[in-house]
Amino acid sequence: MFLRRQRQLENESSISMIANEPSPYDPIKYTDAPDWQLTNCCSDEEIIFLSLMFGYLLANFFLWNTALLKPMKLIAVFVHEMSHATACWITGGKVLGIEVFGNEGGVTKYQGGVRGCIIPAGYLGCSFWGAVFVTLSGDRTASLISACLFLFALAISLCFAPNRIMVFLSLGFMVLTMGFIFLDRFVFEPLLQYLTLYYGVFIGSFSVYDIYDDLITRTVEGSDAHACHQLIPCCLPRCVGLQFVIVALGFQSLGLYFALVW
Repeated sequence: MFLRRQRQLENESSISMIANEPSPYDPIKYTDAPDWQLTNCCSDEEIIFLSLMFGYLLANFFLWNTALLKPMKLIAVFVHEMSHATACWITGGKVLGIEVFGNEGGVTKYQGGVRGCIIPAGYLGCSFWGAVFVTLSGDRTASLISACLFLFALAISLCFAPNRIMVFLSLGFMVLTMGFIFLDRFVFEPLLQYLTLYYGVFIGSFSVYDIYDDLITRTVEGSDAHACHQLIPCCLPRCVGLQFVIVALGFQSLGLYFALVW
């Protein structure tokens, strides 16, 4: 994970020392092989990863209702709406607009597509991408790829009649992410991985909180759960919300597991 390069250098050094000695296994393959059973957990890099993740969650908890986290909440709403748009494109629909509002709401305007896939894609897609960011934060190249995908999504959103908040949000996070890429390349190596992990932790935790607040503790007219209820009348909005939160928690658990394996 964060110490992968240092470990690889140590492996190369140890290989050169024992080059003339017989070995029952290849040290590089042994060290780099995925530890699916987590038998070697927790080394220094896993401790750093878990400490950062817990620290991010703790900071989010205490700062949740402050203006400091407002931009992160809005970018999580963007991921929610972009997930609707992605499902629309995948199912053959046409996206007309992607908007994010200051009250932490948003809307994706579209035509066509399969509504049964598009409607749940918002909450579930948000939690899925949060888990993906967490998983990819464990490697420098993977975090760079995730950052480039994030930049691509922000740039694409500007092409679909966004409102003023969406424009400033996209441009602001594009500058922020590109700045971290530059600093990671030339100043401090794991910096982009730290940012990628924070994106994943916040987006994932926001999706779970959003589902709980909008779909379980209360029912909001016009929410995705109500849309699912209209599509399938036997599924009550709170039941839909309960299913969503179970899947969202499952995604977060998988993201943490794959990050530790990675």
